[in-house]
Amino acid sequence: MSKLTLGSYPHMLGFEQLERLLERSAKSGNEGYPPYNIEQTSDFSYRITLAVAGFAEEDLAITVEDRQLVIRGRQRDDSDGRVFLHRGIAARQFQRMFVLADGVEVGEAIMENGLLHVDLTRARPETVVQKINIRKG
Repeated sequence: MSKLTLGSYPHMLGFEQLERLLERSAKSGNEGYPPYNIEQTSDFSYRITLAVAGFAEEDLAITVEDRQLVIRGRQRDDSDGRVFLHRGIAARQFQRMFVLADGVEVGEAIMENGLLHVDLTRARPETVVQKINIRKG
């Protein structure tokens, strides 16, 4: 069976970039950690919430790289001199990536009760009507 691509649909022109974004998103290496929610907060805004208990603000980095929102976390190892009988809370690093559509901008980030909230807004689309003149050949 051959792979179905957006190029297979002749009426969908110029969507090659979307196909590349979908492939990149699928290969982004997002594992199950940390868990997250994505909610639509209005017609033109969203909020991504990550469960980052144990991380301080200085342990987290939020960047936008090539239309991808990248959230990284790296905890400092503070186990010097401590003896753990059981260590179920791992101090591990993570990287979460979210592909952003054109017109989506990252707003503020808020840390609250072990949750990191990142607000996004999407520009309202303008309706554009363009008349194309037909010339004689």
